Amino acid sequence: MLGANELMNSRLSGSEEALARLALELIPDRDRPGILIGGLGMGFTLRALVEQASAKARIVVAELVPEVIDWARGEMAAIFAGGLDDPRVYIRNADIADIIAAADREFDAILLDVDNGPEGLTTEANDRLYDVPGLGQARQALKDGGVLAIWSAHPDRGFTARLAQAGFAVEEHKVRASRKGRGAKHVIWTAKKAER
Repeated sequence: MLGANELMNSRLSGSEEALARLALELIPDRDRPGILIGGLGMGFTLRALVEQASAKARIVVAELVPEVIDWARGEMAAIFAGGLDDPRVYIRNADIADIIAAADREFDAILLDVDNGPEGLTTEANDRLYDVPGLGQARQALKDGGVLAIWSAHPDRGFTARLAQAGFAVEEHKVRASRKGRGAKHVIWTAKKAER
């Protein structure tokens, strides 16, 4: 919890798993995809990628808070189900925005689940991920035909417009929080960079 906002819940993993599935569906023919995840959380998106991504994938997870990484390797190891030990997975204790800003056509997919939506809830500095210049950096970090996928607890029409303004072809998906198709509806944006 962050105040009254629920950030993570070990009983609700459906929409975080959908984040991985929807992104992978948009890059089906890539034999060695480079995938960047922003936010380790409880590892649901990572686990879904480990299960579904190519055997030759490279999955980089950027987690800003070192205690979350320690938690994943300690008290929460059972929930992570060995995902951190997969040889395709690289954990970086770093700011996802810095990794994106330094990348040039490096990733096939970037998955963001660092806040409860496209605003800096956990830290105001995350706002730079969701404004037009930040989205432009994400676009530059993607290979042609790559996808930026963003998880949110709620819809945001302004964000959909910003994604389009940044040059992406955007789809908005409403998905249930629970694997069983129940619970709150969350939103996942998939934003595709055009092929050249």
